[in-house]
Amino acid sequence: METPDCLAVLTTTDSAEKAAKLARGAVAERVAACAQISGPVTSVYRWRGEVETAAEWRVQFKTAAVRYPALEAYLRAAHDYETPEIIAVPVVAGGADYLRWVAEETTP
Repeated sequence: METPDCLAVLTTTDSAEKAAKLARGAVAERVAACAQISGPVTSVYRWRGEVETAAEWRVQFKTAAVRYPALEAYLRAAHDYETPEIIAVPVVAGGADYLRWVAEETTP
């Protein structure tokens, strides 16, 4: 049985409230079937020549691969970071019923 193509898409933001808003908005817009928020996590990164450390909340979205462009567009419009992390990782295997659900819930 063939399963729908699915992605896990990651972003981070600097507060639990912003993470919840991004998650709820993506699900409401049907660009993600679900979103999971974890944090705070400690991020260490280079920004404008300086090494920074910050507390962030990670949001992981599950979406159909065909909906990725819409999810990325949503995140770029809704996110307040100048350069938000938006990373898509392919789901190479999973429960067929779950992957079907992701596809159904992200159908506009």
